[in-house]
Amino acid sequence: MADMPGKGLSVYRLLPSLSEYQALHLGRFGLQRLKRWQSAGADADPPARLSAEWMGERRWPKSEFPSGRPGAPVLSRRLAESLGDALLAAGRLVPVDIEGAKDDEYFLYLVEQVVDCLDLRRSSKPKRLDGEVKKPVYRVEALPTHLPAFRLPQFPGAVQWNGWAVDRLVDLTGDQIEKRLTWSEAPSAKPHPDPWGF
Repeated sequence: MADMPGKGLSVYRLLPSLSEYQALHLGRFGLQRLKRWQSAGADADPPARLSAEWMGERRWPKSEFPSGRPGAPVLSRRLAESLGDALLAAGRLVPVDIEGAKDDEYFLYLVEQVVDCLDLRRSSKPKRLDGEVKKPVYRVEALPTHLPAFRLPQFPGAVQWNGWAVDRLVDLTGDQIEKRLTWSEAPSAKPHPDPWGF
């Protein structure tokens, strides 16, 4: 599935918005295992479950996209079902056990597809510590537009979202998601100045 005609291709980082919604704090052990798997690939096992707890005012509604971790997007059951098989083309869903909230069904979206589509000559140099690419430029012919999301071999600890998937998620959640443009083929588009910062 490609971006909508006339809009052009685009890639984003997604975060929970700063509106008044509860967010999830993910357990340290599961996050460490996730990061190890993202950096080591097939040489490490991904987490089979994650633990978490809600943060924020109890009177606030619970976000359906409650994790701001670049490599650990979490989706409510409704969002996961709405995107359905499209999500599974790029990875799998891992259950999140939320402390004191047995009826809340959320899933870590474990993005398994790592795609070498960065134009290294035109992109900013990946940071040594984690591989972060602040200003990416993609090779359009290699961009996996059929996938909702993917990871880069240079920056494996971050999920990159294709524009069509972002549009669907934002349509479903309204003001619950902040989308930060990292790249667009449209010359007039302005990428976020610090997409991976907080």
